[in-house]
Amino acid sequence: MKDKLHPAYHEINIVMTDGTAFKTRSTWGQPGATMRLDIDPKTHPAWTGVSKLVDRGGRMSRFKEKFGMIGQPTS
Repeated sequence: MKDKLHPAYHEINIVMTDGTAFKTRSTWGQPGATMRLDIDPKTHPAWTGVSKLVDRGGRMSRFKEKFGMIGQPTS
């Protein structure tokens, strides 16, 4: 490898949202730095399967009024 071309690869600490920690290697920060996660696989809906649908300004209700009949069986 060429000198001064690649970023430094060193060990850092990762702290999850519940306080658990582990060490990994990264180019982020300085050696021994601590990265505290705001979102991780233990809390993010993509991994937990729990999602919240927030209807701000009635957008979902307006969508359902406008397109609610699409895909419904006709009698």
